[in-house]
Amino acid sequence: MMLSRTSRLNLGLGACLSCGLAMAAADAPSVHVYNWYDYIGPTTLKDFKRDTGIMPIYDTFDSAEVLESKLLTGGSGYDVVVASNFSLPTLIKAGVLEPLDPAKLPNLKHMDPALLAKLASNDPGNRYAVPYMWGTNGIGYNVDKVRAVLGEQAPVDSWDLLFKEENLAKLSQCGVALLDSPSEILPIALHYLGLPPNSKNPDDYQKAEALLLKLRPHIAYFNSSKFITDLSNGDICVAVGWAGGMLDAKANAEQAGNGVRIEYSLPKEGAPVWFDTLVLLKQAPHPTQGLAFIDYLMRPEVIAPITDHLRYPNGNRSATPLVSATTRNNPAVYPPAETMARLFTLEPLPKKTERIRTRVWSKVKSGQ
Repeated sequence: MMLSRTSRLNLGLGACLSCGLAMAAADAPSVHVYNWYDYIGPTTLKDFKRDTGIMPIYDTFDSAEVLESKLLTGGSGYDVVVASNFSLPTLIKAGVLEPLDPAKLPNLKHMDPALLAKLASNDPGNRYAVPYMWGTNGIGYNVDKVRAVLGEQAPVDSWDLLFKEENLAKLSQCGVALLDSPSEILPIALHYLGLPPNSKNPDDYQKAEALLLKLRPHIAYFNSSKFITDLSNGDICVAVGWAGGMLDAKANAEQAGNGVRIEYSLPKEGAPVWFDTLVLLKQAPHPTQGLAFIDYLMRPEVIAPITDHLRYPNGNRSATPLVSATTRNNPAVYPPAETMARLFTLEPLPKKTERIRTRVWSKVKSGQ
């Protein structure tokens, strides 16, 4: 997200919260946290202050690119950061992260070994990161509007819904939005073309560019937050984004009673699965409080309500029984094994390839 990858709070509220906490922090030990916006429970920060006496100073970002730029520049002043799995190798290689001391993280015992094993491909030996949330990227769509445009047999279970120009051209009548995230959208396009989603071949990116430029006239906008509200209000009919964001749009529409029906689809061809992790920065001004915050979020009784709120599965095996049955049994939140087998992980790319990807994305967004 991925963003909080939901939209109950807005950036303004996050900024106000950060300001208020900062003013109060002068009289208390503090920890500085940098997270995707709206990616925590509504009372988690308050509960942490109550339970530990440590004041959280909380700031937010809205893309992996913003996060990496901030951290690689140095001197961010943050203690704990929520970093996606594909960012970890870059941050580790740059010396930005501090190895975690398991002796100071007693709740590490609750982590899911299978998930830790997956993360080891980005964080060898699980030295720097612990799981927070994980999820998928797929298609959120307005059931009635898509059927009205493409008929009852609309391929909502396939990337053909968007990547076949004849479909997208028709859907542009009711509005289509994509994440503003080259590290997530370009791997999807590559995978659709039958190419490696984490390709290092420049020629592959030219093929993805050609596909997306052909589709660009039919895309309303690229944004990593606006699509959630627009989908729930019926202002657009299709979006590519994170599962939790789509489920949030669905819940918001149902609560509003506006007649908008939203569903989330993981295309049959496969889709990205990502993992967000908690890391401690090497230059953390408050490392002890940072470890306390990480350990707090590994408490099963703390992380389970966050999963219910965000509609993203967490990396805590002991917390699963505490998650509500509605969330736990929702295949859009916890995909079944056969769906998981079709998912692919995102990986960091060499700087040369990253530059190619950035140039391609700039051309796609501008349509030139």
